[in-house]
Amino acid sequence: MKVRVLGSGAGGGFPQWNCNCHNCARLRQGSLRGSPRTQSSIAVSSDGAHWVLFNASPDIRTQLEHFPAAYPRHGVRDSGIKAIILIDSQIDHTTGLLTLRESTRPLEIYCSEMVRQDLSTGFPLFPLLEHYCGVNYHPVPLDGSGFTIPGIEDLRFYSHALKSKAPPYSPHRQAPHDGDNIGVIVERISTGRKLYYAPGLGEIEPHVRAAMESADCVLVDGTFWHQDEMERAGVCAKLALEMGHLPQAGPGGMVEVLKALPAARKILIHINNTNPILDEDSAERKTLEAAAIEVAYDGLELDL
Repeated sequence: MKVRVLGSGAGGGFPQWNCNCHNCARLRQGSLRGSPRTQSSIAVSSDGAHWVLFNASPDIRTQLEHFPAAYPRHGVRDSGIKAIILIDSQIDHTTGLLTLRESTRPLEIYCSEMVRQDLSTGFPLFPLLEHYCGVNYHPVPLDGSGFTIPGIEDLRFYSHALKSKAPPYSPHRQAPHDGDNIGVIVERISTGRKLYYAPGLGEIEPHVRAAMESADCVLVDGTFWHQDEMERAGVCAKLALEMGHLPQAGPGGMVEVLKALPAARKILIHINNTNPILDEDSAERKTLEAAAIEVAYDGLELDL
């Protein structure tokens, strides 16, 4: 299985356009050892030619321009991207669908019913796209059962509901529903090798822990280091868990969870611009290195 990290940042990317936090300011000044990041998205394939896109960030055009495997190869208009799985309906994971409106055939979109509702009402991308390429909607199961995608050989996908948050625009932001956010196991059928992908993760429920323990590689929520990180950065008083993200530090935090896993590779993605792990010389980054936990970056490629 081939995995390409197209974008590894949280909403707004890094540096964020209007942010002068400790990280963003130093990156612009050249005094922080770190890398810019676009908003989070990955692509997976079994053959390197036919890809499934996970989320469509506002940065999708730039991300695909830096990803030769997705370039058109057949005819005047084409793409290596054959289907899209939406993890949630957050603006930073779906706005890129507007860029993909130039497709010559309907977008094959796999998502939960709750995401379909949000993208049909509160943020009506699906009705809007009907005036362009159109959308073929495919519901994903929330009970962990598997599904395959036509044209994507040797890969099976297993999806389940996560404890997280619907977007601020969603009618049920304060009344969570199963399917607001999902985690996905991607299995290569011929080898049994598995990737677990969950860029938004607020709680390690039993089925989540089981999925993580079964995977050869986990690529999971690395948004915040501290529970009160946004307040520490002088941005706002919102807590990480209130925003649907399990912080890395502290008892029960993501670092503790990942250290206990048998997975060969443990990688954090969806890194917020305030997170100290973006500074490669930080004490927090050294903590991750000591625990054999990686930090995703744009362009990272995995071969499972």
